Amino acid sequence: MIHLLLCCSVFVGMLTSCQNQYFEDSGIHDPFYGGTIMDFVKGRPDIFDSLYRVIQLSGLESELNKENVTFFAPGDASIRQSIYMLNQLLYELGQDTVMTMDQVDPAIWREYLSMYIYGDVYLLKDIPQIDTLNMNIYPGQGFESLGGHSMNLGVNYNDVVSENANGQEQRVKYAGYRQLFISYVRDVSNIGQFGAMVNSPVATSDIRTLNGVIHALEYRRHEFGFDAIDFALSAYTRGIIYKN
Repeated sequence: MIHLLLCCSVFVGMLTSCQNQYFEDSGIHDPFYGGTIMDFVKGRPDIFDSLYRVIQLSGLESELNKENVTFFAPGDASIRQSIYMLNQLLYELGQDTVMTMDQVDPAIWREYLSMYIYGDVYLLKDIPQIDTLNMNIYPGQGFESLGGHSMNLGVNYNDVVSENANGQEQRVKYAGYRQLFISYVRDVSNIGQFGAMVNSPVATSDIRTLNGVIHALEYRRHEFGFDAIDFALSAYTRGIIYKN
């Protein structure tokens, strides 16, 4: 009995110690980033190093430092996919591949990067629902990007899926988590038809900055320019800058 009481006392002491050491009240976390959109991108070279270089090459840094900007930020992996496609095209055509990003004409970087920039602040709560399988009811909302591209923004309401006691699937429509999507509209006259839009999901939304908001795209499901082949063809047609 004495042994049991001793063990309980030691356990309570350890628990109290752990609470004091590891569970101190750190207050409420600030949901805002204390810098501009450009500051945020520059401060995350682990995921936005190539993006920062693209912004510099495109000459759009001043746009991202303006007040009230929404930026859908493509990760480095998305940019690498499109560069890889360009090099595949160049290789198949018997031309030297691109070794550095400044070999792509700055006008190309500007054209495609402008698809991700919008001249107002749009948070997830400001954007209507989208269901790509039921666009007549939930079409999202059409937007024009900085570069004049026809785009669509929408929030996908996922279903809640579970099993009952008999192992049968139960599905509650639109009751699950919400995920923001940005889509490039290829064919404005046939929105909702297969291939009319290229949809890209957001991995992290509503990163508030001093001059706007960033929505970081899910890099595994996005190619820079929304279509790596389009980007590659545009860069090739414009002309690759080869250095002596």
